[in-house]
Order: sequence, then structure tokens, then C-alpha cells
Amino acid sequence: MKFELWVIGKTTPQWIEEGINEFTKRLKLLQPVDFVLFNDVKNAKSLPVNILKQKEGEMILQKMANEDYLILCDDKGKQFSSKQFSVWLEKLTNLSKKRIIVLIGGAYGFSDEIYSRANEQISFSKMTFSHQLIRIIVIEQIYRGFSILKNLPYHHG
Repeated sequence: MKFELWVIGKTTPQWIEEGINEFTKRLKLLQPVDFVLFNDVKNAKSLPVNILKQKEGEMILQKMANEDYLILCDDKGKQFSSKQFSVWLEKLTNLSKKRIIVLIGGAYGFSDEIYSRANEQISFSKMTFSHQLIRIIVIEQIYRGFSILKNLPYHHG
């Protein structure tokens, strides 16, 4: 089973990129997570939001296999405490799936097709974060969750 974190568009702030790299490196010892970047849609700024989301969705669906387990990071998703999240991660690792994909959408969220394809939706807060900032939050929480499962001292809760 393989964990992948999919994002749309380059991570522009260098400090976010450095944080992602740090937690990706740490995760290699616990549960490797591949970071997969999708390029921005061409001429995105000139497109209506619904068309942009549709094009992003098409790009994502082309890379997915039917057997992939897709989890959306979405404000309407289920919320967890850190310990609950670690239990949820453990359940994911026991699924008979070849690939678990955690998807962070673009600035405007997901197309209806992506919502329809998703197996689950999770939320990291009732607050809204930029699609850039949430990347480091998600990867850090995945690291925290697996460190809880391995009884490592990272989480002090």
C-alpha cells in the first residue's frame, strides 16, 4: 500500500516547501508518503471558476486508477483529534488498496466529478486555510498520526 499526497500548483512560499520536505523526510522511517504535484491549468486566471475546477478534476481523474482510495481535504469533511486521526490512519493502512491518495484541491476546491469519485472527505479545521498552507498542515498531521501509532515522543497529548 502506498500513501500519496496530491496537490494542484507549485508550492510557492519556500518556507512551506522546506516544511513539506522536512516532514516527508521524517515520514520515510514511519510510512513513506509521496508528494505528487499537478501543474496549474493553463490560463487559469482567465477561466470561470466552474471551468477551472472541471479542468483540474479531469487532470486528476486521468491519473487515478479505479482501485485507488481517494480522500479529499475539504472543509465539509470529517474532523478528528490527533489521536482519532492516528487511529483513522491505521485503518487506512489495513485497507486492501494499492494506493491511498490524499488530495488537496486548488484555490477554489473540487469539481462535482471529484466529489463523486471520493471515498472520504476530511477536514483539518473549521477555519479556511490557503491551498498552499494546508499542504504543510496535512503532511505534519500525517507525521504526527504515524508517530502516535509508533509511540514516538513527537506528540505530547
